[in-house]
Amino acid sequence: MPTLTLPKILVIGAAGQIGVELTLALRAKYGAENVIASDISAEPELLKSTGPWETIDVLSAMQLQRQVIRAGVTQIYLLAAMLSARGETDPRTAWDLNMDALMNVLEISRELHLQVFWPSSIAAASPSTIYGISKFSGEYLCQYYHAKFGLDVRSLRYPGLISYKTKPGGGTTDYAVDIFHAAIDKKVYECFLKADTLLPMMYMNDAVRATLMLMDTTEEKITNRRSYDISGMSFTPKELFEKIKAFCPSFEIVYEPDHRQKIAESWPETVDDVLARTDWNWKPSWNLCTMVNDMLVKLDEQQMQNRIQKLEMIGEL
Repeated sequence: MPTLTLPKILVIGAAGQIGVELTLALRAKYGAENVIASDISAEPELLKSTGPWETIDVLSAMQLQRQVIRAGVTQIYLLAAMLSARGETDPRTAWDLNMDALMNVLEISRELHLQVFWPSSIAAASPSTIYGISKFSGEYLCQYYHAKFGLDVRSLRYPGLISYKTKPGGGTTDYAVDIFHAAIDKKVYECFLKADTLLPMMYMNDAVRATLMLMDTTEEKITNRRSYDISGMSFTPKELFEKIKAFCPSFEIVYEPDHRQKIAESWPETVDDVLARTDWNWKPSWNLCTMVNDMLVKLDEQQMQNRIQKLEMIGEL
């Protein structure tokens, strides 16, 4: 019976919101020694002592290629990006990071016959920001590299992502994470979107699971080489607030829309993910009610653990 060969994975952008949790999931699945986490930022606390870490600048093609060859990498997960709200403050840097990083990874993967995962975003559905334009362009670049060179590159269009483990990194859907921290801290939340702004969202657990499902799918079943849409749930800030308030009766919110409101209004309210459901049996596991309950429980546990650690540090426990 042939021995199963495990992939050797390089996660680029592992310090980000998606990167931390996806790295942990990949290490649980394939073994810590087979998943190299990398970023130009410092190693996050959640990843320390869980597996190998490398400081890599993805914009340096030479540095990236050296690491890939030295470690015997067979798969690259490229997660490094500048998100929508931050990107609007520095469009040139956002474009350079988002597009040059992808081109470097695609070229190295073409030369060395690697498999690639690259995430897109709902911002690509009707691009009105430099982030959305770069993601839209990147989708076609991935499609081109598959058609021209046969590169096995796969992509998902993530909705807004919600996580209790890591904080968001400058996106228009960040409110859906920040609001939970305000509720736990018993603060009035100032929402930067209007109360009735409907957007597609997804709990991080589902986003990680969808990524693993896509990468596990046999190549002949992949019919979309641009990017698969996946859906989780759609809700407004008001709907989310009301669900949280049911658990935190004293919690309050005020709406102070800023420049991100215009970005949100250019995005779709819902997502049609029929192709993902057909090709690789995608189906979300979390809805608004179960997500809110889990987020509040987990954040409350984290807050309690932080208090205990502080008391231990000052010798009161």
